[in-house]
Amino acid sequence: MSGPADPPGQAPYPVDPVEGGGPVEEPVPVPPRQRRAWAIDTSPLRNPHYRRLFWGVAATMLGQQMTLVAVPYQVYALTGSSLLVGVTSVVALVPLIVFGLLGGAIADSMDRRRLMLVTGVGSAVTSALLAVQALLPGGGNLALLWALTACVSGFTAVNQPTRSAVIPALVGAEGVPAANALAMTVRQVGVIAGPLLAGLLIAVGSLPVTYAVDALGFLVAVLLLRGLPPLPPGRDAGPLRLGAAVRGVAEGFAFLRTQPVLLMTFVVDVLAMLFAWPQAVFPELSEGRYADSPNSLGWLFAGISIGALLMGLTSGWVSRVDRQGAVVLVAIVVWGIAIIGFGFASTLWLAVLCLAVAGAGDMVSAVLRSSMLQLAAPEGMRGRMQGVFLVVVAGGPRLGDLRAGAIASAAGVTAAMVSGGVVVVVAMAVVALVVPSFWVFRASRSAQPSAHG
Repeated sequence: MSGPADPPGQAPYPVDPVEGGGPVEEPVPVPPRQRRAWAIDTSPLRNPHYRRLFWGVAATMLGQQMTLVAVPYQVYALTGSSLLVGVTSVVALVPLIVFGLLGGAIADSMDRRRLMLVTGVGSAVTSALLAVQALLPGGGNLALLWALTACVSGFTAVNQPTRSAVIPALVGAEGVPAANALAMTVRQVGVIAGPLLAGLLIAVGSLPVTYAVDALGFLVAVLLLRGLPPLPPGRDAGPLRLGAAVRGVAEGFAFLRTQPVLLMTFVVDVLAMLFAWPQAVFPELSEGRYADSPNSLGWLFAGISIGALLMGLTSGWVSRVDRQGAVVLVAIVVWGIAIIGFGFASTLWLAVLCLAVAGAGDMVSAVLRSSMLQLAAPEGMRGRMQGVFLVVVAGGPRLGDLRAGAIASAAGVTAAMVSGGVVVVVAMAVVALVVPSFWVFRASRSAQPSAHG
């Protein structure tokens, strides 16, 4: 990496404080304030541009989580097949991987504000079409439902890396960890509230309304994002073509191989999710070990998000972490130990407590890993790095489900969870020894490379 870091609190390029205006000479300042030691740092919300991005995320997250419940419910209602529900996950995963990688390259090749608007409109239209197909005779059409699900996933795969890539430009290097904590916290609110609201609407026969809420959220986000200034990519960006986007993906991976710290932000998350993602064993536990506890399945699914939300609300200290690499490794060790405890938990309350602790550790890890990517990657590579981040975050848990389900079927839930947690703890110790640059990484010393990479 080369080039000096941006001054604290200053955007890499200036933006217009007038809503919707173009670049000007001065960035939008974030007024300093006294922060409590533990409360979530809300200072990025004083920046009017980040505030638009934040409320756009908030507007879309509730509906997105509702759709994640509505689609598998509708597939099962149409087919009565759990296998086809599983196939639906693959239908959504494939465009997420393809467009997650291509979307990052596209975000490095065109105005990111325009790209967010285009994908936001596409998501709103597709969600509205989901609502329309739910009104078809017979409760919908499976092929059409799959096609629209793939479209939603593709638009999301381009939109999400782009939103993450613009954060440093809006809040400056100093505000990146706090901005990430805010965005991830509001996502956890959606993860908890969205399924609950979707369940209520579906129970009263309002499946189309569930999809319509998602469309409305995207529409609100588009209206908010229209007020952002132009957000051009790195200075080396060429014209947007498919071939150039594919080459951009290859360039992103080639760059990643030369950056051990950035590479390890992905590796450690893959290890944590592959060996210790617990969701696949929830149904078995709810029907067996915790069968006597009311709504055990709901509590198990909510456990990780509860911990992540509580950590987000008390994440003021995370924004001030300098030894980010070391804290990421410690946070993932906490995740692994908590999953070990979950594997042994004999009561539901203890299991949910362990999951909450795991979720808190994962929240710290996610905030800091995302911040490391946004600050250490050059401006012209941020979109591609966030695209890889999205693919890792989406793919890791699905591979983890496969591992956990296979081991639980062969040797039991306890063996699946405890063995995975132990592997995670040992793996983080190995990473600290083998890749010392990750362990000693400091945010204060990370130089932000130029757009030339």
